[in-house]
Amino acid sequence: MTNELKGKIAIVTGASRGIGRGIAIELAKKGATIIGIFTQNTDMAEKTRAEIEALGAKVKFYQCDVSSQADVEKTSNLILNEFETVDILVNNAGVHQHLRSWELGIEDWQKVIDINLTGTFMVAKAFIPHMRSKKMGKIINISSCVAYTGTDHEVHYAASKAGVIGLTKSLALELAGDGINVNAIAPGYIETDMVVFDSEEDRGRTIETIPKLRLGQPSDIGKAVVFLATSDSDYITGEILHVNGGLLMA
Repeated sequence: MTNELKGKIAIVTGASRGIGRGIAIELAKKGATIIGIFTQNTDMAEKTRAEIEALGAKVKFYQCDVSSQADVEKTSNLILNEFETVDILVNNAGVHQHLRSWELGIEDWQKVIDINLTGTFMVAKAFIPHMRSKKMGKIINISSCVAYTGTDHEVHYAASKAGVIGLTKSLALELAGDGINVNAIAPGYIETDMVVFDSEEDRGRTIETIPKLRLGQPSDIGKAVVFLATSDSDYITGEILHVNGGLLMA
């Protein structure tokens, strides 16, 4: 464990598995205290908590549905009452469904928008007053390359992630004068349980479209988050960092 983020307190939503777990672990490796937020999977949250503790980092998990305003308000109050400060906020929690537009019910659309976009806004809103009061903070939102390319099988997911980009840029403009940096990361194909292939042949064809000729790992996103969380990125705000192995050169 190194000390670039020693003394910093970092919140990561959706931290129990996948990309969120990778982000939390990479931040912990740099010395940050991790506040993990998860929705349902207590076993995965406990496993990730133990992995982070094994690195020598401090960690605590809270259960919270980021699409519920009451849950977000309750959890953010608990966090701010227990921890003296929050320095880094990573809005990673997200869901998706492989459904085409004509297969989507309005409830499917609303669920994805509520978690991926509205949840990102509500969690950020909960901690912005605290960051403004101390005139510093790093907010990092997780979008997706499909916000730029679109997708032929989950229009609601692409729309939610495009919304995250607009939200990121707008918050960056609002908060720059308060010493708060707001940026986003747009991952490509990352090897998690959210990226499912129909067959090994399908997996191989996908990899062939990526110039780096491999799927990304959660740690690839975690390392990008670390950069945006440290002082090395103090003059960067309102930007979208593409981490996709060259799949999308925007």
